[in-house]
Amino acid sequence: MSRSLKKGPYVDQKLLHKITGKKPGDLGTITTWSRDCSITPEMVGFTFGVHNGKQHINVFVVENMVGHKLGEFSPTRKFIKHGGKKQREEEIAAAAKAAPAAAAPASKNTKK
Repeated sequence: MSRSLKKGPYVDQKLLHKITGKKPGDLGTITTWSRDCSITPEMVGFTFGVHNGKQHINVFVVENMVGHKLGEFSPTRKFIKHGGKKQREEEIAAAAKAAPAAAAPASKNTKK
């Protein structure tokens, strides 16, 4: 559910205060825990360290990000891989393709 148009987008006032009157390169990384803060045009060019629950992820704000939330660019879950029989077969096939390609250049070097 989106925020009311009457209220406008939520922007953390402390975060906005940190960047007012500053140039994008002056501050370095600005750490924040405010993942729900909307990105405004004033934030373009700054680097924010957005907390993902464990660490701060550096997010460099560009023009295309305006209107989105800071938390959208700092994932909270780490994707490892899908499992299963089909995945293992694909990994074995990829390893088999890589093994002959890696062995071929090595055999050329041993002939010298």
